Amino acid sequence: MLAEGGHRTDAVYFVMSEPDVQAAMQTWWVAVNTDFGGVAPDGPLGTQSAHPRAYGSFARILGHYVRELKLFPLEFAVRKMTSLAAQRVGLRDRGLLAPGMAADITIFDPNTVADRATFERPHQPSVGFAYVFVNGEKVLDHGKLTAARPGRGLRGPGYVPPERRRR
Repeated sequence: MLAEGGHRTDAVYFVMSEPDVQAAMQTWWVAVNTDFGGVAPDGPLGTQSAHPRAYGSFARILGHYVRELKLFPLEFAVRKMTSLAAQRVGLRDRGLLAPGMAADITIFDPNTVADRATFERPHQPSVGFAYVFVNGEKVLDHGKLTAARPGRGLRGPGYVPPERRRR
């Protein structure tokens, strides 16, 4: 399997039922993230398999759970995706719009935001997002990627550089 897959194998597990997901989403202390890295549909990884959440986690919450099912208010969802998520992993300069914070901003239409990725067609960007700013630079303009690449890897307070790790 490894030789045929170019030394890469993937697996998709279904371990949570929809009622479990909804219960977690409604719990105030549960933050939102995704465990899949960013993948551009037209980039070198755009032909490899991907989980739909690589493109649609946040849009699904905003469109499906907030707008369609009305499980919780929009502000509740945004907090789970921003300040709560940043606080949970110790990123002190992220998650809020305030002086001295990183300017990571997403502007979306709550009436149209929706995920489009499926297991059959995973490389489908979500819709309803007008602008995204990363570190104050526009990276998405009316749904189109710009050439800006201001992002960087973020490390929380538990990070230990390789040269300081115990062996």
